[in-house]
Amino acid sequence: MPSRGLTSTSTLRGRTGPAILLVALLLGLLGPLLAATPAAAVDTEGDPSPTAPPTAPIGAPWFGPGLDWTDDRADGYADRLGEVPSLYGQRVHYPLESEDRTFLRQFVEQAAAQGAVAVIDLEPQIALDALSAEDAQALADELARLHRELDTFFLVRFAPEMNGSWVTWGQQPLKYADAFRVLADTVHATTDQVSMVWSPAYGSGYPFGEAFGAVGKSGPSDTAALDTDGDGALTDADDPYGPYYPGDEAVDWVGLSLYYFGQRGAFGDNDLPRDGEYAERLDEEWGYGSVQDSAVRAPFYERFATEDQPMLVETGALFNPEGDEQDETALKQAWWSQVLAESEDHPLVAGITWLERVRPEAEVDDAEVDWRAAEIGDLAEALGEDLAAADVTLGPVTQVLDLETGAAATAQGRQPTDVGAEMGWIVFCVVLGALLFLLAGVVGRLVPSWRYPDEHDPRDRRLDLFRGFIILAVVVTHIEVAGPYTYVTLNAVGAITGAEMFVLLSGVVLGMIYEPTVRKLGERRTAVAMWKRARKQYLVSLAVVVLVYLVGVLPFVTTAAITTFTDRGTGEDGASTTGQVYDLYANFPRLFDYPPPWYAVKQLLLLEMGPWVFNIMGLFVVLSLLLPAVMWLVRRGLWWLLLAVSWIAFVYMALNEVHWLPSQFEFVFPLLTWQVAFTHGLVLGHYRGRVQRALTGRWGVLGCTVFVVGYAVSLGWIWLGYRFGVPTPFPDSSYVWLYENAYTRIFLQPGRLVDLAFMLVVTYAVLTRMWKPVDRVIGWLWIPLGQASLYVFIVHVFFALAVANVPGLDRMVWWQGLVVHTVVIGLIWLMVKKKVLFSVIPR
Repeated sequence: MPSRGLTSTSTLRGRTGPAILLVALLLGLLGPLLAATPAAAVDTEGDPSPTAPPTAPIGAPWFGPGLDWTDDRADGYADRLGEVPSLYGQRVHYPLESEDRTFLRQFVEQAAAQGAVAVIDLEPQIALDALSAEDAQALADELARLHRELDTFFLVRFAPEMNGSWVTWGQQPLKYADAFRVLADTVHATTDQVSMVWSPAYGSGYPFGEAFGAVGKSGPSDTAALDTDGDGALTDADDPYGPYYPGDEAVDWVGLSLYYFGQRGAFGDNDLPRDGEYAERLDEEWGYGSVQDSAVRAPFYERFATEDQPMLVETGALFNPEGDEQDETALKQAWWSQVLAESEDHPLVAGITWLERVRPEAEVDDAEVDWRAAEIGDLAEALGEDLAAADVTLGPVTQVLDLETGAAATAQGRQPTDVGAEMGWIVFCVVLGALLFLLAGVVGRLVPSWRYPDEHDPRDRRLDLFRGFIILAVVVTHIEVAGPYTYVTLNAVGAITGAEMFVLLSGVVLGMIYEPTVRKLGERRTAVAMWKRARKQYLVSLAVVVLVYLVGVLPFVTTAAITTFTDRGTGEDGASTTGQVYDLYANFPRLFDYPPPWYAVKQLLLLEMGPWVFNIMGLFVVLSLLLPAVMWLVRRGLWWLLLAVSWIAFVYMALNEVHWLPSQFEFVFPLLTWQVAFTHGLVLGHYRGRVQRALTGRWGVLGCTVFVVGYAVSLGWIWLGYRFGVPTPFPDSSYVWLYENAYTRIFLQPGRLVDLAFMLVVTYAVLTRMWKPVDRVIGWLWIPLGQASLYVFIVHVFFALAVANVPGLDRMVWWQGLVVHTVVIGLIWLMVKKKVLFSVIPR
């Protein structure tokens, strides 16, 4: 049984109640802007400097794995290790075919998600002398494009271990050097974000032979070039490195493969490495038998590594599951401890890749052996601890483009070079709004029959109509085609977007319906009903995220338009990130692994992944969960406490920029910031009658007029001072300062909050006094959509996806955009009228 003593009629008493509430709401919204003082004009001129390649970490090498990307991923590796590596390795076929480009992009996206260097082993699939300059240019262009989109730096090992007998490109030094130089010249002319790595295998056992798994080569060996001692034969006395060196101009880094296979003559027996064995290899003192030619055996490190030409080591320790009993952690830790310990004595080793694979090895009679050092369990934990204590560089090297960064990047505001024009449009919209407000007052007196007739109807159709316009603005904005609708939705409401008004009006509606629901069901059952509504929103959100991915699996369907986001250069980082592409579904495919890794499951359940046009849905889920607790305060007259806490949270977020949730919405619509619009909406909705009487009374009308006209005059005066030099009482820097600090769309800044209040007051006044003509012209469309705004928001995701797959559509042709938007709006309106899936999709 509902308590009659806790209804809205008993929470504010006396004539002063509405005035106090109105003043509190207006001061809350106006306060931050009125208190703001311009410090200095912001310099908006000049293009950002291009991203400089990262400097090789001399003495503290980058470290990372060469994963088996068929069943492992970057997030999984970092999760097991407990550390974020600074590089990742991948093998890529060359020349690039379509499938290779796909694999390359997927690999680079994962490296970019952790800000890691991408180490690419280019493996020729045709004869070395058949590789063309066109092949080289195609690769260079692809890497340059990936850098522009993902800000990744590349180390390219072309045909690694070319001195070996086990690769088809092996032991052909003249052809190899020519192919390397062609690729290097092309890459260097195309981009400075790729370093070419010359990386032979360690020379012990050279020229290797059949025992090491020799394969048929792609061309004849250059025997004369390989015979460095002139005895007419290729033997272990010949130089294993020099004949293959392409020259200083072509080589940016040098590299060496230094694996631990076990003790000589007993490969795969799981013997521990002897002390100092890795250092002996770097010093070219291990495994050469009786050969003592000091000129040939001068250490690779001393011959080729310099500060301008740092060294990359690929290593790993073989563990044979069928070999002698040995603790795997002890064996591998003994080897990586030696590798990590040499940073001081061999500081030019600036990168280390550890082979993270299970594969058959010819040295162990093709038995399948385990090279991995970061398996789940003690092994990964031990490596993580040793890395944290070693002189290595871990963590991001380039910009991190993870799910969080991708989500944050979707908050694209307006940051044009011509701030005057952009701020001028905001001022124009405010002045126009003020004129409409004054016109509505005149019309209200001259044509009273146009007034809104249903003032006491619990369902306020003015709100429905306004919500219909706002949700259509969202739909048109997210279906990115040019046209008149797009122009209106991007410009018609000044500094605000549809998002903050959508949140505010949702709060108003929920505040209006909560009390009647309590009277009907009681407070506890109402809370349960609201939590069930939140649960439904959450389940539908999960369903949308999953369905979008599954649709993308269908042949001839692409979901990239909404599952990735291309930076427009209008986000927080400005033009410096223009063109970068963020994958918002990076780890979704891992959900199909068995068992699926926890990090991928967690990202789905916490809505860390999903289409960018849908990310605000997570905010509504959380706000719906909080609704009963918030309304408990409002129903007991503690609205002032709620608003005080709301503003404290808002200011705290502005000062600290903390994110309490990892969800996608949190980095575009942070909860502590955006709740301020929702809580004010709840209070306005709950006290709707009293606020309405206050606003329409003599003092309310006067106050609203002073607010609307004063706001418009102030901004107009500042604009006149900036544009025409008209004297103003404001600092000269006010115009630019206001745009950068109060009106950019990236954040919910004070100016946007004031515009939010301004738009609400103006729209309410216009719709109240000019209702009948507005309703007759557009009410039939906007009201049904507004009454089902959440439904419209959910289904619009699939319309955005459908439009992205329309063949031959030119998104920049205005008439095509007009047709597309008209058809989409008509179909959504028809679905609402026919109540398609109303029982499933929340409204």
